[in-house]
Amino acid sequence: MGSNNGARRAALRIQGKVQGVFFRESARVEASRLGLTGWVRNRPDGSVEAVVEGEAEKLEQFVGWCHRGPAQARVDGVERTDGEATGEFSHFIVERTS
Repeated sequence: MGSNNGARRAALRIQGKVQGVFFRESARVEASRLGLTGWVRNRPDGSVEAVVEGEAEKLEQFVGWCHRGPAQARVDGVERTDGEATGEFSHFIVERTS
């Protein structure tokens, strides 16, 4: 355990109508508001993928938001994998689709 103040990491895959509805930019705004770091991007299969790190309570708030998404989105499911925070991110960004 480092001195990361109980920071956690979650890898998320959000499925549903989540592309073309401002999901990534809305996620960036929400993560930044909560003081979280990481990234979000569209996947070729139509889902959205995110890796987010931060204080456990704030992380849970962000995951809860991902289950709803922005007003135009329809979230059908969120797959989640938890882990230890690495501290590799300085802020939260929207990555371009690979």
